[in-house]
Amino acid sequence: MDDIRNIVILTGAGISAESGLATFRGPDGLWEGHRVEDVCTPEALARDAALVHRFYDERRAKLAEVGPNAAHEALAALDAQWPGELLIVTQNVDDLHERAGAKRLIHMHGELRSALCAGCGKARRWTDALPPGSVCDGCGRALLRPDIVFFGEMPYEMDVIDEALRRADLFVSVGTSGAVYPAAGFVQTARHVGARTLELNLVPSAGSFYFEESRMGPASMLVPELVSELLG
Repeated sequence: MDDIRNIVILTGAGISAESGLATFRGPDGLWEGHRVEDVCTPEALARDAALVHRFYDERRAKLAEVGPNAAHEALAALDAQWPGELLIVTQNVDDLHERAGAKRLIHMHGELRSALCAGCGKARRWTDALPPGSVCDGCGRALLRPDIVFFGEMPYEMDVIDEALRRADLFVSVGTSGAVYPAAGFVQTARHVGARTLELNLVPSAGSFYFEESRMGPASMLVPELVSELLG
């Protein structure tokens, strides 16, 4: 991989599953026992704010019990040592990449440990429970909500992600289903600009056929191996 300089890495629920966090949709289509439509849409928040807040409070509490695994740590090492451009784009709302040390990172779907003002749009660090009715300390009037990109809302920093993809020499997808857009379309953008494309996953994703190469296995094994290749 001596010709690689600019890298974009997309990570999904599979990279954090080995740390003990549930994947977004389980085999039964539920996320931690709830229909996604009941906890991850603007309509759900308007209909039953107490349920939505409680759900994310529980996820936030669970996050405090787990830590980064070898895959997160390997990507953090790559971040620290890679001399070219590198962008880690995660679909995950946990903070395991940061806790491993990654800095060149975008949370496209928001963050569990953040609260968002529904009025002024200001986000603030939040590690405890977020009771319904909490008021933004910025504007002083609007309510805070989980800083999660709900279905029907625009993911964060799409312009930055698109620009990085268009400069990429290598695009890597780690632990994703390949079924959730717009992230599922990143491989097509990367291929369009001539980047090499590599999938690392336990099983082939819905978009495996778009990738030049797929490697199957646990992220905690495959990601460190790839980082070793890249860093020589």
